[in-house]
Amino acid sequence: MIAATYTQSKGFAIEEIPIPVISEDEMLLKVRSASICGTDIKIIRNGHRKLSANQKIVLGHEFVGEIEAFGGKINGYKKGQRVGIVPNAGCGVCDSCINGKSNYCARFTAFGIDRDGSHAPYIKIPSQFLQQGNIVPLPDAISDLEGSLLEPLSCVINGIRASKIELGDTVVVFGAGPIGRMHIMLAKMSGAAKVIAVDIAANSLKKAMAFGADVAVDSSREPVPQRIMDETGNRGANVIITACPVGTVQEQAIGLLAPFGRLCLFGGLPNGNNGIRFDSNAVHYKNLVVTGSTGGSAHDYRIGVRLVENKKLNLKEIISNTFDMSELDAAYKKAQNNPEGKIAIVAG
Repeated sequence: MIAATYTQSKGFAIEEIPIPVISEDEMLLKVRSASICGTDIKIIRNGHRKLSANQKIVLGHEFVGEIEAFGGKINGYKKGQRVGIVPNAGCGVCDSCINGKSNYCARFTAFGIDRDGSHAPYIKIPSQFLQQGNIVPLPDAISDLEGSLLEPLSCVINGIRASKIELGDTVVVFGAGPIGRMHIMLAKMSGAAKVIAVDIAANSLKKAMAFGADVAVDSSREPVPQRIMDETGNRGANVIITACPVGTVQEQAIGLLAPFGRLCLFGGLPNGNNGIRFDSNAVHYKNLVVTGSTGGSAHDYRIGVRLVENKKLNLKEIISNTFDMSELDAAYKKAQNNPEGKIAIVAG
């Protein structure tokens, strides 16, 4: 079967690999839809700390599958059943796992990170994922394409929770790409009175407005601090979410917060960054909270299922291009060329 693979010592490739063989406590899924994440592109360009030098993996962790087969020790599922997958599994016994936050487990494992992922026609689901509730049956109301975005949505849900948005807040979202648009939708659902989207791409800002932003700020054309202060009566924003991997944005954000404001550093910085500098006195005297989030838990994933099932979010419009599984090479070339939305791969 065709697959998008990465090896730390050899790099990215589109190649033929065998269909996985499962054991008595494992499951085989036929991939129905998968999307390409920024993390997939980061791995291609920079590798990943969890990979050994000669380890080869199939990329991809955002996907929906159909149960093709399962071992004799597995109960409660049926062939042909459509399921979504929470891609991170923890050790199951540490404090993070016991608290239902396996995405913070120090010994986590994940599809497309340190084990074979979903950018291939079939994927093997180990028993660890079955035991931890990572297999989520999907209702008919959620399409395959929507289902492939439930994983990034779960990450955004985690970030929105960390941001502690309150009724009437002014929220600034730096980054108006697919993830930024999810943040905008959820910020409005959480009670934000005004959401301000900031980006350097005019078309992304136009899309942000369509997804619920009240104000669009093109940082390549006007000074962001002055505009934020104008929009908030010189008080500053209650919440700022950095949905972009830019250190200067993180540094700037501290000075744009109102007293008791919250900053969520959602987008991680690239490897090799030299850290950021910020005014710690601003944090001290204004009682600011600086937090962050990474990944999403199985609980976050299930929240996303309920929101999408009940049509509270518009995920379909976040997908800009769709490719057949046989077009993996073209899909990845598009994903590496600054697409306007998510790139989806569907079964042929």
